[in-house]
Amino acid sequence: MDKDSQGLLDSSLMASGTASRSEDEESLAGQKRASSQALGTIPKRRSSSRFIKRKKFDDELVESSLAKSSTRAKGASGVEPGRCSGSEPSSSEKKKVSKTPSTPVPPSPAPAPGLTKRVKKSKQPLQVTKDLGRWKPADDLLLISAVLQTNDLTSVHLGVKFSCRFTLREVQERWYALLYDPVISKLACQAMRQLHPEAIAAIQSKALFSKAEEQLLSKVGSTSQPTLETFQDLLHRHPDAFYLARTAKALQAHWQLMKQYYLLEDQTVQPLPKGDQVLNFSDAEDLIDDSKLKDMRDEVLEHELTVADRRQKREIRQLEQELHKWQVLVDSITGMSSPDFDNQTLAVLRGRMVRYLMRSREITLGRATKDNQIDVDLSLEGPAWKISRKQGVIKLKNNGDFFIANEGRRPIYIDGRPVLCGSKWRLSNNSVVEIASLRFVFLINQDLIALIRAEAAKITPQ
Repeated sequence: MDKDSQGLLDSSLMASGTASRSEDEESLAGQKRASSQALGTIPKRRSSSRFIKRKKFDDELVESSLAKSSTRAKGASGVEPGRCSGSEPSSSEKKKVSKTPSTPVPPSPAPAPGLTKRVKKSKQPLQVTKDLGRWKPADDLLLISAVLQTNDLTSVHLGVKFSCRFTLREVQERWYALLYDPVISKLACQAMRQLHPEAIAAIQSKALFSKAEEQLLSKVGSTSQPTLETFQDLLHRHPDAFYLARTAKALQAHWQLMKQYYLLEDQTVQPLPKGDQVLNFSDAEDLIDDSKLKDMRDEVLEHELTVADRRQKREIRQLEQELHKWQVLVDSITGMSSPDFDNQTLAVLRGRMVRYLMRSREITLGRATKDNQIDVDLSLEGPAWKISRKQGVIKLKNNGDFFIANEGRRPIYIDGRPVLCGSKWRLSNNSVVEIASLRFVFLINQDLIALIRAEAAKITPQ
């Protein structure tokens, strides 16, 4: 056989092989179309005009179209919907459909396991950020602008007024969280973006002044009287040094504050007065060491001091409420002689151990108990179990005379004369009052009583 005949034979074999392959593929495609039309659940397949079929490429098209439809469904409702008419099932799905009965099978409403995992992951940051309610978006914006201006968290803590009273440690922890915690920083940025433009402008107007800004403002002379145009010109000449929210009015207010505290370049601080004497409050303020003010405070000590202060204030309030009951003062008698009277003492009931100062026109005598509070507690002088809880009352009349009324069971002896229950007796100076074996001397402040009698004599003729 020559070469020409051999070449013709090879070409005919190749043509027959390709023809047989195309016939097989067309017959297979016809069978699949017939089965799909018989089922009625799968739409008609889109055929290609290419001569050579590539099953792998068709399967890739179907899988990519299914992936796109699932992602759209996930973005809308999170559940995989039915396939579109333009999508084409894969070969593995065709085999499953061919084995199933002709009745249509509804799609399962349960979401894919991959979607449930993603939903759980999205819920985790909410648990992490559950306790971030104290820091508001306005506080975060204030913190960021202040740190960018000063680069000092201690200065930010001392100079910025937040919505809550934060400690230095809380400010540091919040700044580190905004820098290094992706969840907190993302939520804070989203909240700050939702702020109203007017609120953002108000927050930015409260930004602290940097050292460069104060240095430029200090160059304005203290003797000159700058206007708003002066500070506006300063803003135009140094746009990079000043904060973006600075206005001429804000610069003028801060310059006046710096002038008040002698912080301008042409100003000199007044020298302290000679000697240890401090003349005014500003001199005392200059004596304070600023480095001591920036030290960390002892929180435990502050808590104890706060509790002690609260307890003392409660006691002071209770004493103020009981002040009207303190009509008699009790002093213990010592060997040293002390004056019995002052400008407020009307009379003195003096015993061997204590003395009772009478500073009101009426006092009660007796024995104090938990349920009964009186002015003169006779149990301080000695044994008083025989004395009634309210033994008697001493009154001062308008004419300057003192009378004692017995309201107890036992009699009261005045200079040896008994005063029975329900009776009263006039008390004079140096009268001896005996109540159940307890003896007292009643002393009258003659000078004060003379003034009371003189006033009473003036009022009587009218």
